[in-house]
Amino acid sequence: MHEAPAAELFDGEPSRSQPGAVPAWRASFVVMIGIVATTLAQHNLLARIPLRNLLKNDLHLDRTGMAAFLFVTGFAWYLQPLFGAVIDAFPLFGSRRRSYLIVGAALASGGWAITGLVPHDYAPLLLAMALTSSAMVLVSCATGGLLVETAQANGSAGKLAGIRQATNALCFLVGAPVSGYLAGADFSWTALACAVVVAALVPVAAIFLPERHLPAQPVSALWHQLRTIGAARPMWAAGAIMLVFFIAPGTESALFFRQQNELRMTTGGQGWLVFAAYLAGIATALVYTRLCRQLSLQALLLIGIGANACTQALYLFYTSVPAAFVIEAINGTGFALAELAFLDLAARATPRGSESLGYALMISVRAFALFGTDIVGANLLDHHGWHFEGLVVVNTATSLLAMPLVFLLPRTLRAQRDM
Repeated sequence: MHEAPAAELFDGEPSRSQPGAVPAWRASFVVMIGIVATTLAQHNLLARIPLRNLLKNDLHLDRTGMAAFLFVTGFAWYLQPLFGAVIDAFPLFGSRRRSYLIVGAALASGGWAITGLVPHDYAPLLLAMALTSSAMVLVSCATGGLLVETAQANGSAGKLAGIRQATNALCFLVGAPVSGYLAGADFSWTALACAVVVAALVPVAAIFLPERHLPAQPVSALWHQLRTIGAARPMWAAGAIMLVFFIAPGTESALFFRQQNELRMTTGGQGWLVFAAYLAGIATALVYTRLCRQLSLQALLLIGIGANACTQALYLFYTSVPAAFVIEAINGTGFALAELAFLDLAARATPRGSESLGYALMISVRAFALFGTDIVGANLLDHHGWHFEGLVVVNTATSLLAMPLVFLLPRTLRAQRDM
């Protein structure tokens, strides 16, 4: 792995978007609201328990069927790099971020409204949610690009990763119990709640994110973005490490079935279980904003990967409701440490000028691995005689494989810390 490209990444010319033109506090505020919109209003939070409850108890899908449905509805999330390339290459109405945020949020809000109106059958629900996810990805990519621009302009990748994670965890803290209670009502109420949440980003982006007008770009601008990303070796190395870390037979659907069928938990109880995990995540994010100034990125990655592997192993004892609450809270800390370090890495390894594309590539790797491997894990349980404990062991072992790969990153990248 050559180290020259890494030096070019972090010591080169500023991005042509000139993020410093927007005050950091304004950009950070819009990023936070963008994170709220794309976290709360998605099928993995406010719709998390209502949707899974609908699929399991109304449409009578097994674990594999549920995992497959969620994988397909989230298909646009795996194509985030394409969205990011377009956003970076072509200003929309003369704006590099603002217009994409406004248009994407409006489309996502409308998509959720339609989702609440379609018949709650497999095909129409799948199509409506897949289209809504596409609009959500547009918002997510623009938000991620703005986050990376702000982090690189102010030398605060670790701090902003902490703020992002704390905002994300706060969304789960509020949204998880609400999700549990929404599962007791018609799914249209869940869709309405998501539509309102994502619509809130429209006025925020319009007011707080003034941008200088940019001229239209030729089609060759897209080719420039793709060449820049293709040559970004540190970014590809970072993506490979994340893929190894996340790719293992998933337990998401298996846990949902275990909670309802074996632990006899209500949907309200399941919501509070997620609350416990993300309460720990908020505390971890706040600690990380200090650690990222004291420790190198290498140390943070190794600590995060190791801590997550240790806390994942606790799922071997997931046999009662009290144990589930304790384990989810502890694992919330371990997973947050790992995810924070990877977000920090993503922001630092992304080439300047290709912020949305580079960041989207990292996030799409994570999304594809998590949702894709959930199908594998569910299928092993449903059709191949595996036990839940076997999935836990494989997940733990696979996570540890990412540790030695950290040392393949350029030394200049591994040694970085926040200013």
